[in-house]
Amino acid sequence: MSSLVCSLAGGSVGSTSDGSWKALAAGPQERLAILRRYRRVAMVGVSANPLRPSHFVAVYLANRGYDIVPVNPRAKTVLGRPSFPSLSAIPEPVDVVDIFRPPQFVPAIVEEAIEIGAKVVWMQFDIVHEEAARRAREAGLEVVMDQCMKVEHARFFGGLSALGLNGGVVSARSWAPKEGSHGLR
Repeated sequence: MSSLVCSLAGGSVGSTSDGSWKALAAGPQERLAILRRYRRVAMVGVSANPLRPSHFVAVYLANRGYDIVPVNPRAKTVLGRPSFPSLSAIPEPVDVVDIFRPPQFVPAIVEEAIEIGAKVVWMQFDIVHEEAARRAREAGLEVVMDQCMKVEHARFFGGLSALGLNGGVVSARSWAPKEGSHGLR
């Protein structure tokens, strides 16, 4: 179910099929730290169409206290926020660059993320690019590949039940976002 929510067709351009790219990507503890530490997320390729997975992810993260910055040259606004044509057009710094573009576009996005001083490059499900990941790491950025930011947040903070999945978090409390909390209690 989770891959249906955040899936992006296109395969894993720029990677090997043996999974060796996983050594370049952040593990579970690093992903948890990223979700706790960084709040401002530039979503490259986010759609204004509420039926698209990227839009659903943006709504979810915004409702959990993240500051979403849409990056889509074809949209004027997304979630009522101005959409920028590129990362370099964003006037204020961003922490995380969340990529919803096919793998062949990742190297250029990573270069732009480095130029703007982002701290993390996060590639959604089915997006893996080893060369771009190495470049980001060499520039001091943290790298996440083939993971959905929404699904990881839900997994770590108990929101998978909204998708009908057992996340292993036992609680009688219903979830309600708290301002500035990242959804943390």
